[in-house]
Amino acid sequence: MPELTRRRALTGAAVLAAAVGAQTLVAPGASAAGHSHEGSLEPFDEVYRGRRIQGRPAGMGGMGGHHHGHGAGYAVFVDGVELHVMRNADGSWISVVSHYDPVATPRAAARAAVDELQGAALLAFPAN
Repeated sequence: MPELTRRRALTGAAVLAAAVGAQTLVAPGASAAGHSHEGSLEPFDEVYRGRRIQGRPAGMGGMGGHHHGHGAGYAVFVDGVELHVMRNADGSWISVVSHYDPVATPRAAARAAVDELQGAALLAFPAN
């Protein structure tokens, strides 16, 4: 067995501290208690910057659409056109419009898409 040196002890302590620190991080948009109104997956329907954005768990009546598990069973629409969203492993959300800017909720993904579209229409995204 290799001899325990100061360098190895400090490296081990740093790795342990990093692992513990990573587990205590709170997801973006969540409060210290781990609960956020905006972070819930409740349905929403609002006008944001003149665009109607909607979101609801997939299967709830209304806009229809197709779902292949990427959005964790959640459908988002901008002016009635489905915005494909995907939930990341860390709980954040991305969309086809703002793919490299993860956000805390599907509502935030819809708002980010509206911001990115800058008034342009969202085009239907063909399913595989």
